[in-house]
Amino acid sequence: IRRAGMPGPKAIGVDEISIRKGHTYRIVVSDLLRKRPLWFGGVDRSEASMAMFYEALGTRKSAGIRLAVMDMWKPFRNATHTHAPQAAILFDKFHIMAHLGQALDAVRKSEYARLSGKDRRYIKGQKYTLLAHRENLSLDGKAALKQLLAANKRLNTAYLLKESFGQLWDYRREAWARRFFEQWRQSLRWQRLKPFEKFAAMIERHWDGIAAYCRPENKVSLGFVEGLNNKIRVIQRRAYGLRDEDYLRLKVLTCMLPEL
Repeated sequence: IRRAGMPGPKAIGVDEISIRKGHTYRIVVSDLLRKRPLWFGGVDRSEASMAMFYEALGTRKSAGIRLAVMDMWKPFRNATHTHAPQAAILFDKFHIMAHLGQALDAVRKSEYARLSGKDRRYIKGQKYTLLAHRENLSLDGKAALKQLLAANKRLNTAYLLKESFGQLWDYRREAWARRFFEQWRQSLRWQRLKPFEKFAAMIERHWDGIAAYCRPENKVSLGFVEGLNNKIRVIQRRAYGLRDEDYLRLKVLTCMLPEL
């Protein structure tokens, strides 16, 4: 780690990981262009903890950051505005789609509570079937999904809305992305899908960090962020029961270091 140093990043990814059964958090900051974790630290998910990264990086290198990819957690955003005000903030697509998945699951639960008898039978135990990418489902899973959507009109509508929302990240111009979002939001009218309306309101509040995707200079490999998160989860599972946080920190920081 010492030999690799902490180079000045142009694009960073910010995420938190939970340790010790989920009540304690640490922040992981990655260099998205060099594709490696840069920093593991903080004592929680606060603005002060996020500021510790910028202090470790130093004023000159912080001033070189052009893009910061993060979830919609306000303390991370505030610390970035303070210490790297020139950086464009981009909200992590995977976190946004996870929020939409939660909205779909809330509709599934409300339909299960509303229905009885055989109508209810189709919904029971189908959370994974509904939330998984269709291409990841087995043949049985695809058949169960088809049956579920045919049996429940409201869930079918919610599912189609969730699937179509992913197009938002394909637009190259903000005006087009905005038009798509307005039409998507309009299609919620009269559907009585409260969790989706809440999701749309959240997107509206955080629009700047989503519109930033449309600018060509902000195109970075977000797959790396997701891959790193998965890798960290594997490291955590293997280190489960170890109380040594330094060990976890070293494992995270070296998991994607190139050969020196």
